[in-house]
Amino acid sequence: MQRKQEENRLRTLCAGVLVCFVFFAAHASAQDSAAKAAQTASPELVGQLTKALSVTPAQASGGAGALFGLAKSKLNPADFGKVAAVVPGIDALIKSAPASSATKSVPGLSSLGGVGGLASVAGSFQKLGLSPEMAAKFAPVLVKFVEAKGGSGVASLLAGALR
Repeated sequence: MQRKQEENRLRTLCAGVLVCFVFFAAHASAQDSAAKAAQTASPELVGQLTKALSVTPAQASGGAGALFGLAKSKLNPADFGKVAAVVPGIDALIKSAPASSATKSVPGLSSLGGVGGLASVAGSFQKLGLSPEMAAKFAPVLVKFVEAKGGSGVASLLAGALR
């Protein structure tokens, strides 16, 4: 009888260890997937931004995402679709952007235009450890990238949305 109890305890222990292993393996896999998605979000564009602006890949991805999110909010769906078609991983870029906070008290916004323009992403840039003025430096790199991939018409759509 005692032997059966020991066997049952051992089975229960093994089952518990197995459940823990499966849980942790699934959790690690989900984290790896999120990290890989962020890394594969338009690696060419992220590389251009990091090189041209001396920012980290996370800052490049988040900053680009904030600006593409702004463009998405200002363009009609058909026009944004044209921009999105030439930027691989644009959805992942947009998701990598931190939510923007209120911009009323952010210094340096006068050079970025009104609240509907680049000034509206200042909070996102600050959360990335970048000055609000960096948004104005990101925009031409994004426009040039879109122009190289989709032509001047698509680039003009993006440039207009980022004003």
